[in-house]
Amino acid sequence: MSKFLIYSEEEYSYLLQPAGYVVLIALLLVLVFAGHFFGKKKQVSLTAKQLAFSGIAMAIAMVTSQIKFASLPFGGSITFFSMFFITLIGYLYGLRVGLITGLAYGLLQLITNPYIFAPIQVLLDYPLAFGALGLSGLLAKSKHGMVKGYALGVFMRYVFHAVSGQIFFLAYAPETMDPTLYNLSYNATYILPEFILTLVLLCLPPVQKAILKIREMTYHEGA
Repeated sequence: MSKFLIYSEEEYSYLLQPAGYVVLIALLLVLVFAGHFFGKKKQVSLTAKQLAFSGIAMAIAMVTSQIKFASLPFGGSITFFSMFFITLIGYLYGLRVGLITGLAYGLLQLITNPYIFAPIQVLLDYPLAFGALGLSGLLAKSKHGMVKGYALGVFMRYVFHAVSGQIFFLAYAPETMDPTLYNLSYNATYILPEFILTLVLLCLPPVQKAILKIREMTYHEGA
């Protein structure tokens, strides 16, 4: 295990070792190639344009996720609209591409900003939580699909973080506060502000027009 992870007494968590980074990067590449070569019968693989848009969205999300208005001690931060760019892919291309993009982004977050407490915690807080942002694709064809899809994706991300907190982090709750309430409040502290600010942004007419223009660029490619 020490080849991949080593426990840090100062951080109270595991730190990735070079071999661990290699494994994660390999998993990321496998996910991307699997998404490209395997899919539904009507569409065997992700198109070049889908891969390009997804890659750009992940790159922008990674950059904006580093612009933090606040960071919490056990993970989580209020970022510069980073979640929006992943949910946008689900809105543009549907559920399958959205989920693949979200899962890949979750692995990138794990590589760049790891907080490793236990294997199941890693699964909940990274691939599943960020992959859930791709659920925006479920509502892509509905009225106000971008807004509703963003709300669904962010809510499900919150659910996965809350489940992780309930299982692994209740011991860190203050003695004067109910542990479950602390867990729910802790995760809402960084999810909710960014969620509200992004919804306000999405309701601005210029932003709505820009998103529609982007969708027009992808709508007729058969995605």
